[in-house]
Amino acid sequence: MKSISRRDTIKSLTLFSGASLFSPLTLMENSIPKKEKLGVALVGLGYYSTDLLAHALQQTEHCYLAGIVTGTPAKEGIWKAKYQIPESNVYNYKSFDDIKDNPDIDVIYIVLPPSMHMEYVVRAAKAGKQVWCEKPMAMTVKECQTMIDACKAAGVSLSIGYRCQHEPNTLAFQKIIKEKSLGAVKSLDCAAGYRDNRTDHWKQKAEMGGGVIYDMGVYPIQGLRLGSGMEPIAVRSAKAWTDRPEIYKDGLADNVEAVLEFPEGVIGTMKTSFAEGFNFLDIACESGVIEMAPFSSYAGNKGTSPLGEINFPYDVPWQQANQMDQDALAIMTKKPMPVPGEEGLRDIRIVEAILESAKTGNRVII
Repeated sequence: MKSISRRDTIKSLTLFSGASLFSPLTLMENSIPKKEKLGVALVGLGYYSTDLLAHALQQTEHCYLAGIVTGTPAKEGIWKAKYQIPESNVYNYKSFDDIKDNPDIDVIYIVLPPSMHMEYVVRAAKAGKQVWCEKPMAMTVKECQTMIDACKAAGVSLSIGYRCQHEPNTLAFQKIIKEKSLGAVKSLDCAAGYRDNRTDHWKQKAEMGGGVIYDMGVYPIQGLRLGSGMEPIAVRSAKAWTDRPEIYKDGLADNVEAVLEFPEGVIGTMKTSFAEGFNFLDIACESGVIEMAPFSSYAGNKGTSPLGEINFPYDVPWQQANQMDQDALAIMTKKPMPVPGEEGLRDIRIVEAILESAKTGNRVII
């Protein structure tokens, strides 16, 4: 497949949305005043907001960085000066609810540890703002449903930050699968991991949503789901472990392997890790294999198949800018969100089943 420009990529995403194939869509009810760009407030100014989302918001066409919410006063002055954010658009976690009265802010993007997602999504919805939430959506299926219900009750949209579902290489292999250009899918193998040597990050703390299955784990889960075009029906087996118990305590695992069963006898194997690095998706079809490596990186995703090369190049942080532009455009045009809350809930349901299978040693129906 030939390389395409950013404009052509955006056009292709409009014509072919992965979410339309795999996710029930949630229509937004609460309208907002017509604007040329939507104001976005980032909640949580850690690495992902600082190094990726803030820079991506300088590239977006349909939204811009309007405000911040942080629990670190020292960050306020830095961000205000760097991005010309007015004092009136700067909040902390105690003043967060006052954001409801700020007309500059249309969207609240939750970029916090997973254990905090439900609270701040619910509070953002009650403030009457559109809501974007980073993955993993939450800690439990119950929390995910609470978030979905809160946004529906408030008449606002909820989108989960699955950047790859907006990404052209992902859409390209999904198209092959949907159209059965290589026949039916027979099996899949997917893995995503990296070596994390930190010892005191939230990813090493159970109470904050730590452990590899919630963070990197959703990538191979997504890979198997999007690569098969189906939802798994059971976890046949799973294993979760750590070789670094001094870091991953309280039952946390930095390695997880699982075998998922899909309809029509399709089997998907997955691995995720904070101990070693890998990133690939292999989809074995009747007439050949699609090999994506990497399949979920911030840039450089590419693959091969009997139909030709899959390689739509772009630079960091284009994925994040594209994701936010697509979500903002959906809000502005009152269209369904490309990746609604229900999509995040599906993955957490699978996460729960994997953890149960790993704990009990049993096959777990999803």
